[in-house]
Amino acid sequence: MPRTFALARRHLDNRLRPFRPLVNQPRPPRGYIRAIRDALGMSSGELAARLGIRQPSIIDLERSEELGTIKLDTLRRVADALGCDLAYALVPRTSLDDMVRAQALRKATSHLAGVAHHMRLEDQAVGPDDTRAQLVEVADHYLDRRGLWTETTNES
Repeated sequence: MPRTFALARRHLDNRLRPFRPLVNQPRPPRGYIRAIRDALGMSSGELAARLGIRQPSIIDLERSEELGTIKLDTLRRVADALGCDLAYALVPRTSLDDMVRAQALRKATSHLAGVAHHMRLEDQAVGPDDTRAQLVEVADHYLDRRGLWTETTNES
C-alpha cells in the first residue's frame, strides 16, 4: 500500500502544479460573476433569464460569491450560463510529498519526546546524531500509513 500513496501523491502533484501560479492571483473586487457579466455587457436581468431565476437573485448570487459563501453547484450553473467553465481545485501550498514527510517528522518527534525523557531519567540518553537517526527511522515508519494525520502526543 505505501507505494500506492506515494504514486498517488506524485500524480496529483503533477496535475495540480499548473494551478499554483493562479493561487496568488487576486479575485476581481466584486467577484468573477460580476466581472464576466460586465465584460460581456450582460445585464443581471439577462443572466437571471438564462438561469431561470428572478433578477434580484443575481445580485444575491454576486454578493455570495464576493463573500465566499456561494455553493459550488450554483457557481457551476452560473459559469455555464455565462459561457464559462468552472475550474475547481484544492492547491496544496507545498508538494503533497513534503506535507506527508513533515507530518511524519512531527509525529515521530512527538513519539520520541516521551522516549527520550525516560531515557534521560535512566541515564541512557543518546547523542544528537543517534537522535536524528532515530527520528528519521520512526518518521519513515509513519510514512504512508493510516493514522499519520491523527494528532497524538507522546505515543508509546
